[in-house]
Amino acid sequence: MLYNRIRNRKGKRGEKVMLHKYILAKHFYTAEKTELIEQSMNHYSFSSYILFFFTFSFAGWLWEVFLHVYLDHALVNRGVLYGPWLPIYGFGGVLILFLLRRFAKKPHHVFLMTMLIAGTIEFVTGTILWEVYQMRWWDYRDSLIHLKGFVCLKGLLLFGTGGLLILYLAAPKLNRWYQKLPGGFKTVLCVSLVCFFLTDVILSLIHPNTGFGVTIPRLS
Repeated sequence: MLYNRIRNRKGKRGEKVMLHKYILAKHFYTAEKTELIEQSMNHYSFSSYILFFFTFSFAGWLWEVFLHVYLDHALVNRGVLYGPWLPIYGFGGVLILFLLRRFAKKPHHVFLMTMLIAGTIEFVTGTILWEVYQMRWWDYRDSLIHLKGFVCLKGLLLFGTGGLLILYLAAPKLNRWYQKLPGGFKTVLCVSLVCFFLTDVILSLIHPNTGFGVTIPRLS
């Protein structure tokens, strides 16, 4: 009897401790989630959007370069342009921040709309490049579900996940770093990046970046 009473007392105390921990964890999760949502709904400055564009463009370029090193064991300069940037990632990231931050309280909406934005950009860009240069810079025809090889379901799911990471995690942290930059330096940096980028665009329109691991000819 004494043993049972002690065990019951411990059980009740244990239940209270577990309940207390649950309440604390739930409160922490809610507070953390609220903070993420509030950060993701920030109105970013024009200079921050420029830096977002180049940061995401560079991150996309780095991702695809590393991917080809892993798959093809070859170092290739991915993309239509010659610089270390893939603007399709930059435009996609900026559009996500600009258009979807108002839906930050509904992550599933952000996920689905990111897939829609990314799919539209990929399909339109791929189709234009195909018609103008008669080459593909990416090809999903080996994927089970795809649209003319320019968009595939697996890629859209990855982009949707990436959109969540950009909106809730990457952008707020990056913006805090951008704000620490001196105003004059930030202005010079943005202007310099835009000038280099526009020069690259003009040169690439005349003679785009092509070759092994970069493009696939139309006849293939």
